Amino acid sequence: MATLKLSPLAPAQFPHITPVPGVELGAFAAGLRYKNRPDIMMAVLAEGTSAAGVFTRSKAPAAPVDWCKAALGATGGKARVVVCNAGNANAFTGEKGAKATLDIATDASDVIGCDLNEVMVASTGVIGVPLNTAPFRKAIERMKDGLSAGLWKEAASAIMTTDTFAKGASRVAEIEGKPVVISGFTKGSGMIAPDMATMLGFIFTNANVSPACLQSILSEVTDRSFNSITVDGDTSTNDCVMAFATGVHANGDTISDPADPRLDDFRAKFEEIAVDLAQQIVKDGEGATKFVTITIEGAEDDAAARTIGLSVANSPLVKTAIAGEDANWGRIVAAVGKAGEKADRDKLMIWIGGQLVAHKGAVHPRYSEEETSAHMKGQYIDLRVDVGGIGTGKATVWTCDLTYEYIRINGDYRS
Repeated sequence: MATLKLSPLAPAQFPHITPVPGVELGAFAAGLRYKNRPDIMMAVLAEGTSAAGVFTRSKAPAAPVDWCKAALGATGGKARVVVCNAGNANAFTGEKGAKATLDIATDASDVIGCDLNEVMVASTGVIGVPLNTAPFRKAIERMKDGLSAGLWKEAASAIMTTDTFAKGASRVAEIEGKPVVISGFTKGSGMIAPDMATMLGFIFTNANVSPACLQSILSEVTDRSFNSITVDGDTSTNDCVMAFATGVHANGDTISDPADPRLDDFRAKFEEIAVDLAQQIVKDGEGATKFVTITIEGAEDDAAARTIGLSVANSPLVKTAIAGEDANWGRIVAAVGKAGEKADRDKLMIWIGGQLVAHKGAVHPRYSEEETSAHMKGQYIDLRVDVGGIGTGKATVWTCDLTYEYIRINGDYRS
């Protein structure tokens, strides 16, 4: 496997994470694929914790995805334990994969003492290789003995694959005058594309909300965060984002309506967390050197705007031009045109770094290549497109450049 260098877009340090009442974490080095680092994470949750999930739309989902969807259905959205391993995706392994997931869930259920369907299982890593579950029982027992409310960085590190840094975020919201913590972590670097862009995410809160309410908030927020990023246009077999609400030391009665005004600040902070974590994934894109924000305006509706934005973000020609610091705005025009959504060629406008580049179907008469080229040399690239005032649709998506390093990393991922 390629030696990975720290992303130049990595934060200076792992952020301070506020512990979530009702959540304890553990991490263990089982040697499933990686040496001398944790590769299994466990979260133990208070009894009665509400759970929600958004999962890959891949038609070849991994066994843990099937398990979690079925378990959430069986419990009506309740969870007590999360177990996640890195290095092996437990995907496309047939009956062995399903049995491996059941074995992990059974071990966690026995050790923690909860219902089998209250165990959420997730995996990430190489596809098509049977997962050796022999180390899991010992790992779960050891993690139970060392559970802590403060092991956020360790847990986030344990689920990394080609990630170069651990990704976490934390906010404190207010519900009915009481502080409510929202903290989470995620992993992802390559095989990142919407429809659950290989990424896994876990968000925890002590808010007292029903499973249906939590599911509604998670699903809505995901579209504006995890489903608005792309590194390479590839959707994984294992993608999932799960949210858990313990209700410990929080607002009094359980809130069931996601539109309840008492949740206004909570919803806003929850979205902040999701966007923060999603952007960290892009900043750790395999081989990335530049973080790119693409804003689309004037589309038929928001969905059309996001489709156009992702057409630009997934264009290899746009992404390689950004990597080469080439102000080749014609490639943006081509990506907008191929998106399949309504656009007016003769009213199309493009801004790069705040400068109006294209206007009324042609290059702007005062366009300065020198000014745009200077912006392209930075680490943070801003692109804005008005597709011609078709409607009021607007969306923002995030991506990174496509470099030679991406090929190097993925060319020998299994070696």
